[in-house]
Amino acid sequence: MRTAANGEASPDQRNASTERGVVSFARAVDGRFELRAALWLPRPVEEVFEFFSDAGNLDSITPDSLRFEILTPRPIDMRQGALLDYRLKVRGIPFTWRSLISAWEPPHRFVDEQVRGPYRVWHHEHTFWKCDGGTLCRDQVIYDMIGGALANALLVQRDLRNIFNFRCQSLRERFGTRRG
Repeated sequence: MRTAANGEASPDQRNASTERGVVSFARAVDGRFELRAALWLPRPVEEVFEFFSDAGNLDSITPDSLRFEILTPRPIDMRQGALLDYRLKVRGIPFTWRSLISAWEPPHRFVDEQVRGPYRVWHHEHTFWKCDGGTLCRDQVIYDMIGGALANALLVQRDLRNIFNFRCQSLRERFGTRRG
């Protein structure tokens, strides 16, 4: 993503689709899968990052159907090296998931990586940039799973699209859609 030296997104980064929230998929160069999501919120980057800094807020942006539950005792000290444990159900199958916060750069970026869970690879980079009087939130997820392209086409991509669309809608409800 192109950014100015002052930590602002370039003018072409926000458009009508980022105000609604956009989720797209591609095949990563190494054969893994890639999800990209973008959402513009009419709030300061510091406020939006603070929301994401509280792992307890994950529940409010995760669909109820996943029965998401944080197992790590709270409060959680979010920082590089932090470990977070969750329990969730995907298509009715229970999983435990452990994430490592491998990068922590407030208020612009953090990365969570699955250490244990349903994926072979899950590397999720979250970025937050000042843009047009608000914050442009971007997600890039590199992932891979058992079953490869067939599992992705039949199940995983659809599930992730639904999860990230729910997340965009929940964030828009929380932070609004317009300035003021």
